[in-house]
Amino acid sequence: MTESMPVQLARRSLAYYLEKGSLLPEPSDLSVELRTKAGVFVSLKKQGELRGCIGTFSATQPNAAAEIIVNAVSAGTKDPRFWPIELKELAELVISVDILDKPEQINHIHELDPQKYGVIVRKGQRSGLLLPMLEGVESAEEQIAIAKQKAGITENENVELYRFTVTRYE
Repeated sequence: MTESMPVQLARRSLAYYLEKGSLLPEPSDLSVELRTKAGVFVSLKKQGELRGCIGTFSATQPNAAAEIIVNAVSAGTKDPRFWPIELKELAELVISVDILDKPEQINHIHELDPQKYGVIVRKGQRSGLLLPMLEGVESAEEQIAIAKQKAGITENENVELYRFTVTRYE
């Protein structure tokens, strides 16, 4: 299976960083979607198990391509849940890139569908995000509980809810 352009960019970015210790220069031949500003998550899996995932729910870089470059390196080297990726592992990684649409605030849990929407929970300065279409997450309640846990928000605290869609590249 041929990898999509965003996934190829993520893989090249991580390889470049592991070989040279610096960020890959942004390519000049970007598609329209990669030229727009957007939040991006890069997920790395090895033998079906998560190996790293880092992202931004709103743009921190000039465009999605730069966001992919930075987040691919962070997913591979800065996810605190995992040891940094080594260059020899790169060929074994399955990479996915999620480009996020703008989040919209919702009023009720019934406006969520974990197969269609990701969720952001917010309480004061704390916020947590969970991507859509995650294996094992079957209900909006589960989705919110996991996002709260990631944010350090207790189960019984009320939160602001936001939903978003993604374009997932594999």
